Amino acid sequence: MTHPVRHGTGGLPSAFRELEDLRTRVDQLMHAAFPGGTLLHFGAAEPWAPLADVEDTEEAYLVELELPGLDKDQVTVEVAEGELDVHGEIKEKEHTGVVRRQTRHIGQFDYRTTLPPNADTEHVSAELANGVLTVRVPKTEKGKARRIEITG
Repeated sequence: MTHPVRHGTGGLPSAFRELEDLRTRVDQLMHAAFPGGTLLHFGAAEPWAPLADVEDTEEAYLVELELPGLDKDQVTVEVAEGELDVHGEIKEKEHTGVVRRQTRHIGQFDYRTTLPPNADTEHVSAELANGVLTVRVPKTEKGKARRIEITG
């Protein structure tokens, strides 16, 4: 069954108002479902984890994190006890106009992942380019699968 498409007389501004109303209703439902402020929001002061991809190549593990607008001085990459930790803070930019909606993350962020046993934690490198932090963790021979000859 198809539903007829309704064309309002309000045009694009009317559609944006309807989307804004829908978002407000969803926010109200979420607040009702999670009383006491346990639901995290974009822009909240609590730490959040940036979006990340982890790629397992033949030579290394590549962790790519989205950190738009950051300089390398605002990010810390650490490896300790088999764990990779990337943290820092995105400060709220100064606005000259009225902010109607803010959905970009601000505040402290923290990304942690456990590294596999064959991760060479002594030779980790990191590069920040075009808003993407790429952390390269080389693999060692230790922990690599190898074929065992069966005797007897």
